[in-house]
Amino acid sequence: MNKLLILMSVLLILGCSRTGTVNTASVKNQQMDSTKKYNKLTPEEEYVIINKGTERAFTGEYYNFKGKGYYVCKRCDAKLYKSDDKFDSGCGWPSFDDEIPGAVKRIPDKDGMRTEIVCANCGGHLGHVFLGEGFTSKDTRHCVNSISIKFIPYDKMTETKTDTAYFAGGCFWGVQYLIMNEPGVLKTTVGYIGGHKDNPTYKEVCTGTTGHAEAIEVVFDPAKVTYEKLAKLFFEIHDFTQVNRQGPDVGEQYRSGVFYLNDGQKKTAEDIVKVLSDKGYKVATEITKANKFWKAEDYHQDYYNVTGKKPYCHVYRKIFD
Repeated sequence: MNKLLILMSVLLILGCSRTGTVNTASVKNQQMDSTKKYNKLTPEEEYVIINKGTERAFTGEYYNFKGKGYYVCKRCDAKLYKSDDKFDSGCGWPSFDDEIPGAVKRIPDKDGMRTEIVCANCGGHLGHVFLGEGFTSKDTRHCVNSISIKFIPYDKMTETKTDTAYFAGGCFWGVQYLIMNEPGVLKTTVGYIGGHKDNPTYKEVCTGTTGHAEAIEVVFDPAKVTYEKLAKLFFEIHDFTQVNRQGPDVGEQYRSGVFYLNDGQKKTAEDIVKVLSDKGYKVATEITKANKFWKAEDYHQDYYNVTGKKPYCHVYRKIFD
């Protein structure tokens, strides 16, 4: 079945969903890990961070704060935001239009209307995220409780060195879902790559005339996870023997592809394909030099975690030792 037709029909109900099945694994992943040791919190901090409360507007320490540096999680010290992304929205709480890659997770709020944001490391409640308000060019507002964060000047912390990978393996929703929580992955973004039209829309890509593939951009910490491990995981979560399709999704945009950024990534991908071929697989995956990656529309981002659904044509199967 054409994924565009499915998407258009269900947008009227939930914005973007295919099934009514709750992804219990996703919900479980959002819960706080009580087995780890975190910073001791005051009763007021516990009310917000643990019990998902809200501090009174215009009372927080960082609402009008102008320092240059990082904002980290009060509970676990994980870096969450940069001061460069902070802006004054007039809402009464600190506002940010972007986060440190992979630092913040979005989950449906229990009120059924808003999207909650939590620390990706410890699950501590931060606040809520809002889209489409037009405050900045990124059109995003992370509304954060001051009591959930603390400030550290730039010169007191060092940047994490990152690398980037691009993979296409059918519907980008499922590929993102099965890669985003791999240890060492900092941020994932779904979008379009390998085509010839600038800034394509989802509708245009689905016509099969732009040359793009649905793909995922993976920003990762090479000190924690290698490109090779991510590439192997990519092959283990989709059927790389199918040509221009993945399960029920058919078309050039659903092709299997590794889009490399340098010779090292190219060789790694080629070596993995050789291993698979030696195992008897007929590999259809294309290995192509990456061109411009175009971010997909917001409603495609982190789709399964936002909607509480689960992949319909992707599943992990172990292939490599």
